[in-house]
Amino acid sequence: MWRHIASNALTLLIVLTFLVGGVILWGQSEYAAEGPLDEQICLRVERGSNMTRVSESLEKQGAISSGMLLRVGMDYAGLASQLKAGSYLVPAKSSPKQIADIITRGGASTCGTEIVYRIGVTQLSNLVRELDPATSTYVEKAKFDPASEEAPAEYVAVRDRADTRFRIAIAEGVTSWQIVEGLKRISMLEGEIAAVPAEGSLAPQSYEVSKGDKREALLAEMASRQAIILAAAWEGRVDGLPLASPEEALILASLIEKETGVAAERRQVASVFVNRLRKGMKLQTDPTVIYGITKGEGVLGRGLRRSELRAPTPYNTYVIDAMPPTPIANPGRASIEAALDPDSTDYIFFVADGTGGHTFSVTLAEHNRAVARWREIEAERAND
Repeated sequence: MWRHIASNALTLLIVLTFLVGGVILWGQSEYAAEGPLDEQICLRVERGSNMTRVSESLEKQGAISSGMLLRVGMDYAGLASQLKAGSYLVPAKSSPKQIADIITRGGASTCGTEIVYRIGVTQLSNLVRELDPATSTYVEKAKFDPASEEAPAEYVAVRDRADTRFRIAIAEGVTSWQIVEGLKRISMLEGEIAAVPAEGSLAPQSYEVSKGDKREALLAEMASRQAIILAAAWEGRVDGLPLASPEEALILASLIEKETGVAAERRQVASVFVNRLRKGMKLQTDPTVIYGITKGEGVLGRGLRRSELRAPTPYNTYVIDAMPPTPIANPGRASIEAALDPDSTDYIFFVADGTGGHTFSVTLAEHNRAVARWREIEAERAND
């Protein structure tokens, strides 16, 4: 009798062992299998949250079929206690295992709310935007000028939230002085700035920052990026350019940057300046004259006077026979590349055409007609 009971017990134990093993294998397979999510989502993990709340949120958003499976799988993998606060982009069809990695890896948030501090040519603006995970594009929630407007509720609500990301966007064509002044006004940054960096030496790009970052360190990063861009463009320059050094290329790029905001025109504008340099002609570009007046410290805010166009200064290209001694702004990558690989044209002149672009001419007669047309457009606008 006892032998029979023992035999049955052993059989039952073997069956249970196989069942448990099968359940474990099934669980491991499901944990690594493709999930039910049809479109990527933005998952926000609050500071102090736990796996129960997170798994419930994932279930409600259709990212996982079983919150328990996710919790058990993470516990089995030793990840249950490693949950990181933040906002994370969860791709479509992510498996529970992939989701577990996303929410425990940590690092910068990959979606959610972002505050962008924009340093522009005419103003500093603050922008609150949020990533729409369905389209992977940002949607603007609020925008204001901190110098003249009170911070809106949308900004205040997210400014101190743990998962809010911060970015500083530098516009192409701003001066080094404008960048320094802009950084001074961004209160989340720390540290004094010893001196304004050399004109043209800072890359006008977008920089992700964190509270407490040092202003000098950020300027050093901007300078490093610009040096890399300039070195690469100089290395790939076309033959026969009337430029003796990367520094001269940077000066030319800054002129191109200030003369046109139309991307398709940069290489044409570059060709005009290159053709003039080859012929020994004066560059005759207004932005250099303006820089000689303002020294890059703000915007002139008015038209140039005839006396200013005639005044002999190192930056007055209506008077001097060459380029100015330094850049007149911080040019972007596209303008640097245009300076070192201009279009091949015979253009010597260009003037505004009323659409935001320019009319390019080979002869003075053509240019005079284009100028006359531009004067007519100016008069019409003044009358309106």
